[in-house]
Amino acid sequence: MVPEPPLSVISLGGYKMSVARFWRKQQNRYNLIGTRCTTCGKYFYPPRGFCPDCRREGKIVDHQFKGTGKVVTYSIIRSSSGNFKLLTPYVLAIIELDEGTRLTSHLVCDIDQVYIGMPVRRVFRKLGEDGSSGAIFYGTKFVPA
Repeated sequence: MVPEPPLSVISLGGYKMSVARFWRKQQNRYNLIGTRCTTCGKYFYPPRGFCPDCRREGKIVDHQFKGTGKVVTYSIIRSSSGNFKLLTPYVLAIIELDEGTRLTSHLVCDIDQVYIGMPVRRVFRKLGEDGSSGAIFYGTKFVPA
């Protein structure tokens, strides 16, 4: 028999995290906030607690990304399940932000529009929902600039 999860857990499309962590990470998803090492100047998203290059000598500070960048590579998703089934076909891309860090994101555009090197900017959009009457989750997606 599988034990019931504690009440302090939120399910995000099959991925579970504690309620406290969900709310703590909210500003990062909503505002594209990462971190920067003031010692070597590298940027990180998602945020890191320490620099992998500088280790203990590195000083990590919060950084608000501009939200602009370019497509490094992409994939067109034509078959999906769950909440993403209605979106197909859609573009999943690796975006290199102007600050140099990379992240994977849904690129909201016609699948014939996307190309490597395409300039993009961030937008705030619905990411999904937890069932038909559950919480709606919002966050960052990208669109052509």
